Amino acid sequence: MGGVDEVGRGAWAGPLTVAVVVIGASPGPMPRGLRDSKLLVEERREKLYGPVVSWARAWGVGHVSPADCDRLGMTAALRLASRRAFLALPPDLLPDAVVLDGNFDYVTPLEAPGLFDEDPLPAGWKPVVETVIKGDARCMSVAAASILAKVSRDRLMRADAACYPGFDFDRNKGYPSQTHQLALRGYGLTAVHRRSWSYVEDLPWR
Repeated sequence: MGGVDEVGRGAWAGPLTVAVVVIGASPGPMPRGLRDSKLLVEERREKLYGPVVSWARAWGVGHVSPADCDRLGMTAALRLASRRAFLALPPDLLPDAVVLDGNFDYVTPLEAPGLFDEDPLPAGWKPVVETVIKGDARCMSVAAASILAKVSRDRLMRADAACYPGFDFDRNKGYPSQTHQLALRGYGLTAVHRRSWSYVEDLPWR
């Protein structure tokens, strides 16, 4: 069975990230503090990353760039990030069943591949998908996927913070904040911003 979660859907800057964690029939005790990962501070998530990787039978993370989020739209971008995460798994460990955080299924392969469905998953693979609101608080594989997705994306945003010091990406991770808003009005959009989002409409510099 696999658990899936995403991070970055509501951000103004940075990638969209999806992680999948596959656990076996008898996964053993989950890492302490894993459940309800959204309530954990960044430092605690970082400390859990290694134990989660060791605990999982297999795991994968997929990213979609801000430019591709603009090009594809969020629904297709979620599907692409999900596909990239599953393609990072060993082919023999693709799960038959998936628990997905939220209420929207972006994991089930489309009957007819889309225009941007490069690197398709193995033919015939179609897991049973169950969507669960607040799944990271109710399912340990989803909680584990949440940790991997957040830590992977946070690391990318901290690296971008060094290139764009005025935007405070190491703290806001590309999400709306007062510092982020002021920087946008002073400096305009960067190479890591999503340019089709509505927040762009009122900017004096683009």
